[in-house]
Amino acid sequence: IQGKIEEIELPVEHVDIIVSEWMGYFLLYESMLDTVIFARDKWLVKDNTGIIFPDKAVMYLSAMEDENIRRERIDFWDDVYGFDMSPIKEIALREPVVDVVDPKSLVTDAVPILHLDILTCTKEDLAFTADFKLQARRNDFIHGLVAYFECAFTQIHKPIGFSTAPFCRYTHWKQTMFYVPDTVTVCAGETLHGQLTCKPNHKNKRDLDIAIAFQFQGKHSTVDTTVEYRLR
Repeated sequence: IQGKIEEIELPVEHVDIIVSEWMGYFLLYESMLDTVIFARDKWLVKDNTGIIFPDKAVMYLSAMEDENIRRERIDFWDDVYGFDMSPIKEIALREPVVDVVDPKSLVTDAVPILHLDILTCTKEDLAFTADFKLQARRNDFIHGLVAYFECAFTQIHKPIGFSTAPFCRYTHWKQTMFYVPDTVTVCAGETLHGQLTCKPNHKNKRDLDIAIAFQFQGKHSTVDTTVEYRLR
């Protein structure tokens, strides 16, 4: 059967299992989970025996030191072969970067910012706000935040899962980086507080509008800022 799940009809009233590789960059990019939720509500058996693969997802946030890449991607615009093109710098800053992060560049611990149970979540759950608190593991600089996710298959005899974390095996999802306007100098044990808000873009629901507000007051740096990103 070929066609959009929202438009097709199946030759059966219900199905026992739904299998879908719906995950995108930053877990939710391209809004493909909406379709899985539609299929679940319409087709999956209603007696709590239905199975979805995968059925659990968690997204994490950490902070990173990444001076070299920041210089290439962001600060590059300050002097482009002798021309000041710094107005483009802000545009570049607001576009998250999907790439591989060196696990050694992680400066803080990682905290969960989103938990999804695919058996019960709703479309409304995909637009979310999460408070976070990141603690520095060493004296270093923070140039941005990095997000990654894990998925699990728990409805089987031996539950399994996978992670897109920097310290795990490479996946095509890589990690999603959010560079911050100013370098933050941190000491081991200091804490960065913040809030991340994510929602589909109102013009193109496949894109994500992500706002990150964070505050930090340490021995060498004080920061209180909000940056609005668009993942597209």
